[in-house]
Amino acid sequence: MKTINIKYLLMTCAIAALSFSCSNDDDYTPPNNGGGGGNGPDFSGVYAQQDQMGRPAVNTVFVSSDSKNMFNMTIPSQQNAGFQTMFQTNLEALSPAFANPGDMNALGQDSAAFSTLLATDVLNLSLDGTTTFYDGTNVLTGRALADDVITVELLLIFGGEDFSENPTLSNDNVDANDKPFLTSFPYLAAPW
Repeated sequence: MKTINIKYLLMTCAIAALSFSCSNDDDYTPPNNGGGGGNGPDFSGVYAQQDQMGRPAVNTVFVSSDSKNMFNMTIPSQQNAGFQTMFQTNLEALSPAFANPGDMNALGQDSAAFSTLLATDVLNLSLDGTTTFYDGTNVLTGRALADDVITVELLLIFGGEDFSENPTLSNDNVDANDKPFLTSFPYLAAPW
């Protein structure tokens, strides 16, 4: 008899839990929008983009400090026109690999061409090839989680035509993530 009562009690609790935890929220209206409230985010107000990081560290290094907010609020299609000259000036001042007219990086780009590439802060993506920031053959065709983005950027900025110039400036000496990436979605390493 006790077994039957416990089964009925558990079944009743399960049905009650399902009944009371479900709701019909198709008509949900976020708070502050004239609706009935709720627990969702408040999207009223004015928002501004704070940072662009298509290529990490590029904005940090090549945008002059008094122009960072403007760069971050400029849509990528307008960044080259507004910031390429600044990028080129800062690149030539920073890197001995671009010290002389005609100096090129491993992509075969002089300071004008390379700063034109950098000034539009987007992550390029190849739709029909390898996705990588750099793998020895493919360059800037996307970004895999394990790609050493900062070292690649340092090599392209300081390494000269064959990555051999300025070796002390061409590596961040961080060769792997501090925890292994997952082999399935979401692929990011587990948090500490």
